[in-house]
Amino acid sequence: MEQTLKTAPPISEVWEKRPLIISGPCSAETEEQVLQTATRLAKTGKVHALRAGIWKPRTRPGSFEGIGTKGLPWLQQAKKLTGLPLAVEVATGKQVEDALHFDIDILWVGARTTVNPFSVQEVADALRGANVPVLIKNPINPDLELWIGAVERVSKAGIKNIGLIHRGFSSYGNTEYRNAPMWHLAIEMKRRNPGMMIINDPSHICGRRDILMDVAQKAIDLDFDGLMIESHIDPDNAWSDAKQQVTPERLAEMLNEIVWRKEDINSEAYHQALEKLRQQINHLDDELLQLLGQRMKIADKIGEFKKNNSITILQTNRWNEILERAYQKGDKLGLTREFITKYFDAVHMESINHQNRIMNS
Repeated sequence: MEQTLKTAPPISEVWEKRPLIISGPCSAETEEQVLQTATRLAKTGKVHALRAGIWKPRTRPGSFEGIGTKGLPWLQQAKKLTGLPLAVEVATGKQVEDALHFDIDILWVGARTTVNPFSVQEVADALRGANVPVLIKNPINPDLELWIGAVERVSKAGIKNIGLIHRGFSSYGNTEYRNAPMWHLAIEMKRRNPGMMIINDPSHICGRRDILMDVAQKAIDLDFDGLMIESHIDPDNAWSDAKQQVTPERLAEMLNEIVWRKEDINSEAYHQALEKLRQQINHLDDELLQLLGQRMKIADKIGEFKKNNSITILQTNRWNEILERAYQKGDKLGLTREFITKYFDAVHMESINHQNRIMNS
């Protein structure tokens, strides 16, 4: 029986979806796998665009590096069967040209490309004159300037619709996630680019499917604009990243389980109550800054004593003592050790900078 072909909605309409849900296999492996995955994803009614890796930049040689350009017609057929627009990662000028030739609707720049300004510029040059939305993943290393630089290069190429993908960062010693979320960097990127779409990629953050929900929910709680989640008809036997993929049906279950929150509500009582609490926060922040300023004045005096007595700035035993006291007090106040460490590290470095200026004045 002949299959009914479907027309995809205008990409401008899809781009405005909130939350925007993009899903599909890590890699396009076979035509049958692509078409089955697309059909099952479309059947859920939850997905707005189909993603699939055509070219796969792998960490080590010998891994599956993607089916290549011959997979693009498979995606075209999937779009005809399901009406789902297509999203593909590009890393070179030639890949951009091939993707545009096969009418891919959304392109994204991957984390291994974002980290290299030369590669980003090559992609940007190939995009000149194109009218296609581009998503830009954060670089693999936690460098906000590289991410911002990639956005600027693509913008200067004339691309109007640019979005961000937060997929976590590579960090030494990280054991819980494949890529540490480092939410503060994504939040800062969002702050610097108000109005620019940012979606979360829990698949690459988690590296395993059992914690996808937790990360996806946190992203939505933080007002992300959507999710990119990898889906495969047979995840355990996927040719790449098997552990982090879910079936289309499990994806639909996850999306149903997520608590979708709003940025705001039209309620005067809510706004009045929130404003009172925010004013309390503002007053406490002012007091904290005053106290920190007083602390640094004392640090300056300590710097004078050390200078006059030829004593080093760093006193390791004293620093360990401060941290231990803070941990004990923080535990009682419901503050995590991670927060205490980061906070006091920042305070300590500011104190060292103050004392260093005194020493060398």
